[in-house]
Amino acid sequence: MASVDRETPLTIAVPKGRLQSSVIDLFEQVGIDCSELKSPSRRLIVPVPGTAWRFLLSKPTDVPTYVEYGAADLGVVGKDTLLESGKDVAELIDLGFGRCRLIVAVPESSGVKNVQELDFNSRVATKFPQIARDYFNRQGIQAEVVELNGSVELGPIVGLSDAIVDITETGTTLLENGLIPIAEVAEISSRLIANRVSYKVKHGTIYGLVKLLRNVLSKKTGVGMEG
Repeated sequence: MASVDRETPLTIAVPKGRLQSSVIDLFEQVGIDCSELKSPSRRLIVPVPGTAWRFLLSKPTDVPTYVEYGAADLGVVGKDTLLESGKDVAELIDLGFGRCRLIVAVPESSGVKNVQELDFNSRVATKFPQIARDYFNRQGIQAEVVELNGSVELGPIVGLSDAIVDITETGTTLLENGLIPIAEVAEISSRLIANRVSYKVKHGTIYGLVKLLRNVLSKKTGVGMEG
């Protein structure tokens, strides 16, 4: 990791699950030794060899919490999880992977073409209640948000809801269940976030890593700093 301070302690929260391999791949491209992270183990705190750094393996939805409260200096999290959490963290980089869209969808048979056509106090099923409420409030639409943790597409099929707010990559699942998107709530991808105090106190170390990541990402997709 040329030009990066490896002596300052740094804790990076890494989401367990589908994003973990993409995180490892990206970090290895900037010279971070992820061999310990890739080894089969039940350890949740994993050292980065040759540095004072460590990884903290976490459930994706917990990453913003660890970062906000300073248990981790940095973390990788999906934009959907970040928006839903409402945590006060610094969003540094769009990492570019895990891309999808957060959309509003309705049964094609409903004839509804945009959110303004939804009936007053329509019921909306979602795994993202906070995002959904914020979105419909911004649109000036009164909607009853129903939180589901399973297959949200079931909501309209069984008459539980008039619409859904959910993530889609290809739209195939929507079509197979007779649903069509009528609005885009947000574009989703993985982001690097920082604890606000750590970003000031350890700015040199964090910015050195950010600079390396930006160089790799710019060669791939042109994504870069968010703020």
